[in-house]
Amino acid sequence: MPNDILEIHLPREIPSVNLIPYARKLEVLYEDAFVIIVTKPNNQNCTPSREHPHESLIEQVLYHCQEHGENINPHIVTRLDRNTTGIVIFAKYGHIHHLFSKVNLKKIYTCLVYGKTHTFGIIEANIRRSKDSIITREVASDGKYAKTSYEVINQNDKYSLCKVHLHTGRTHQIRVHFQHIGHPIVGDSLYDGFHDKIHGQVLQCTQIYFVHPINKNNIYITIDYKQLLKLFNQL
Repeated sequence: MPNDILEIHLPREIPSVNLIPYARKLEVLYEDAFVIIVTKPNNQNCTPSREHPHESLIEQVLYHCQEHGENINPHIVTRLDRNTTGIVIFAKYGHIHHLFSKVNLKKIYTCLVYGKTHTFGIIEANIRRSKDSIITREVASDGKYAKTSYEVINQNDKYSLCKVHLHTGRTHQIRVHFQHIGHPIVGDSLYDGFHDKIHGQVLQCTQIYFVHPINKNNIYITIDYKQLLKLFNQL
C-alpha cells in the first residue's frame, strides 16, 4: 500500500577466511545499506591472488564496513586490473550481487595512448585468450564479440588522452583494442605500451551509471582525470 514501509532482511553471510580486513584509508564515493562504491589506486588488486594474497581492495572494504558495525561479506561487481585505477562497485550481500547481473551498467574510462588517434573512433574486434598465455588476450576472428568507442580529450603528435566507452566487457578489452589499432596504452608493457618512466597502464575508470537494484534510484558516479591530464602535459 502507499506509504507502507518495506523491510528487507537478508541472511547473514560469513566472509571467506582468505579475506583479512585491511586497515588502509578507503576513498568512498557512495554507500548505502546494500552497495558501496570506492576508488582503486594503482598497484593494488581488487581481490586476492596467488601473487598478491592480501592487502586487496575488497579487504579494505571489509575493514571499512566492520569498523562501521556492518557484518557483511563484500562481493565485487565491477573489477579493474591491478594497475588500472578508478571506480569500483561492491555489493554488500550475495543477493545484491546477483541482482546486479540484471543491471545495465554503463562505464566510461579515460586513458593515455601512444600516437595521434582519430578524433572519434569505434573499435569492433573479437577478443579471445592468447593461445600461449593464460593472462594475455588477443584479437581473433574466433574470439568473443567486443566493441569499444572513444573520443579524444586532448592530443599532440606523441600522445592522445581519450575518453572511452565500453559497449561490451571482455577481459583487457580497452588495452587489447588500442593495441589492435596501433595506439597502445602508455605504460602497458603487456600490450606493447612500455614506457621507461611509467609502470602500469595509464587507464582509469572515471564514470559509472546504473539504476540501483533495490531502490531504483539513478546512480551516477564520476571522478576527475586531472592526474592523467597532468601526466599528458608533462610528457
